Amino acid sequence: AQLLTAGQIIPIGAPGYLFVGGGYWLGVPCSVWIASVAVLATAVLVEGTALGLFIRAIGVNPVATRLVGLRSKALVFAVYGFSGLTAAMAGILISSNVRSADGNNAGLLLELDAILAVTLGGTSLLGGRFSLTGTVLGALIIQTLTYTTYSIGVPPEATLVVKAAVVLAVSVIQSPSARALAVSLFMQRGVAR
Repeated sequence: AQLLTAGQIIPIGAPGYLFVGGGYWLGVPCSVWIASVAVLATAVLVEGTALGLFIRAIGVNPVATRLVGLRSKALVFAVYGFSGLTAAMAGILISSNVRSADGNNAGLLLELDAILAVTLGGTSLLGGRFSLTGTVLGALIIQTLTYTTYSIGVPPEATLVVKAAVVLAVSVIQSPSARALAVSLFMQRGVAR
C-alpha cells in the first residue's frame, strides 16, 4: 500500500465507497451490516459444516489430522486466505470511514485488538478451541474499553498499556501451569476448611 501510494495519504471522494464505511441502511450503519453478514457466513461455514470440525482438529493436533487423511496444509492455507479476505474487508471499511487510503497508519496496532478479542472470547492460544460468538463479544468488549478510555481522557498510549495488560492476564489465565496452580490453591483452601 505504501508503494502504490508513494507513502502519501490519498483522499477518497467516491460517494458509493464512502457510503460503505460511513453510510446508513435502514437506520443501521452499513459497516454493521457488512460485519454481521461476515460473522453469519463464518458461523454457517464453521458451525454448520464439517469444516469447523476439521479446523478444530488441526488446531488440536495437526500431525494426527494429516495422518488420518485430512489435507491439513491446504485447510490451513484456506483458513489464512479467508482471514486475509476478512482483513481486506476491514481495510475497506476503515479507509471508507476515514475517507482516505493511508498505507502508513490505517490499521496500525489493531493486531493487538484482534488478539485480545479472540482470547477474551475464549479462543485457546494453544489451538483447537475457538468460539465465534465469544470472539464477537470480545471485540465488542475491546471497542467498549477503547471508547471508554478515550472518553474519560486517557491518552491513546495508556490505552495500549491497558490492552497489553489484559492480553497478558488472559494469556496467563489460559496457560496450563496457571490452571494447575489455581486448582492446587483451590484444593488446599478446600482441605483447610
